Amino acid sequence: MDLTQSWLDAANDPATDFPLANLPFGVVAPEARIGLAIGDQILDLRACAGARLLDNLPAPILRACHSTQLNELAALGRNAATLLRRRAAELLMNPLHRSQVQPLLIPQSSACMLPPFHIGDYTDFYASIHHATNIGSLFRPDHPLLSNYKYVPIGYHGRASSIVVSGTAVRRPCGQTKAPDAPAPSFGPTRALDYELEMGFYIGTGNELGDSIPIDRAQDHIFGLCLLNDWSARDIQSWEYQPLGPFLAKSFATTISPWVVTLDALAPYRVPAFSRPAGDPAPLPYLHSAEDQARGGIGLQVEVSLTTARMREDRQSPARLSRGDLRDLYWTLAQMLTHHASNGCNLRPGDLLATGTISGPTPDSLGSLLEKTRRGAQPLTLPNGEERKFLEDGDEVILRAWCEREGHPRIGFGECRGIILSAQP
Repeated sequence: MDLTQSWLDAANDPATDFPLANLPFGVVAPEARIGLAIGDQILDLRACAGARLLDNLPAPILRACHSTQLNELAALGRNAATLLRRRAAELLMNPLHRSQVQPLLIPQSSACMLPPFHIGDYTDFYASIHHATNIGSLFRPDHPLLSNYKYVPIGYHGRASSIVVSGTAVRRPCGQTKAPDAPAPSFGPTRALDYELEMGFYIGTGNELGDSIPIDRAQDHIFGLCLLNDWSARDIQSWEYQPLGPFLAKSFATTISPWVVTLDALAPYRVPAFSRPAGDPAPLPYLHSAEDQARGGIGLQVEVSLTTARMREDRQSPARLSRGDLRDLYWTLAQMLTHHASNGCNLRPGDLLATGTISGPTPDSLGSLLEKTRRGAQPLTLPNGEERKFLEDGDEVILRAWCEREGHPRIGFGECRGIILSAQP
């Protein structure tokens, strides 16, 4: 039996995001069932448990398969997801299981995906030094990078209640803005709506209040990764963020992809952590681990595309705006998690941490319009001749991500989509 092939032909397509080696977790409507993506299908784990196909797994895992979100499974630790994915792979590899398993598959084309977790808390980091430097140069040309950046993973506490799953429309927010020559601010719809190309990662097992998480154990607390678009109203942000940071400019919506790719699936694509230039300070001891430095990065391509209302009317393909790589982050996932808990902050199963905008060193790897258009001073020209400084009503932003490596199958994250609606009348 070929251990890399499934009896489901769509899972063996080299172009699929969801081969047998991936098997990401998600939650499908209408009854909120946990499933695994395989090819163009979803394996219904509640149905598998009901059919006695998972009876060789521990009872807590079986109970978690009947949950309506992934929090209960994540709380059991990484090994629980490992065992569950391993059993699912057996069912999808061995043709002897086909007659039992095939009726338990749900076509992705007809599935309505739900948020995979109940997200209690959401933290957004600022882990890309290229993004931080680019943004700093727009506002502080003489001193773009603040002195703390290379010592501490910068983050802020975001709004969990407005996190929505891919495909949910996003309404243009209103807020206070102030033009440079205006005597006072005014209230109204943002004129500088932007996307941010990010990855998110979910907490599995948490830590007790007052306890920290050593960096060598940080990976054990990560359940998996998703795509994330942290929409931003740049004109509202520039007026309100001093002195306390982002608020209404960010809290109106954050879009996540429905599929959660586990660290087990990503293991073949691990790479060394970002190589700090000579002269940069070494991470402080609590943020340093030889293992994390050797394998703390992930070779993961990230991409953002845009389609406008006119492009859709003319049946034109989305225009790719940028492509970057997660390996360009200055701080690793483990460093972000460890720093978050270093003061005794209690992380809980299903909490969501995000990388911040992923930008690379080249113009085609910038993860936001703020960077690409230089605050709107250099508009983008799309293939159909339309120009964009920032997002307009009817624009749809599409994020994708995938891993590729010789000798291993391509695995992906699906899509993270959001279309912009006009401001509330």
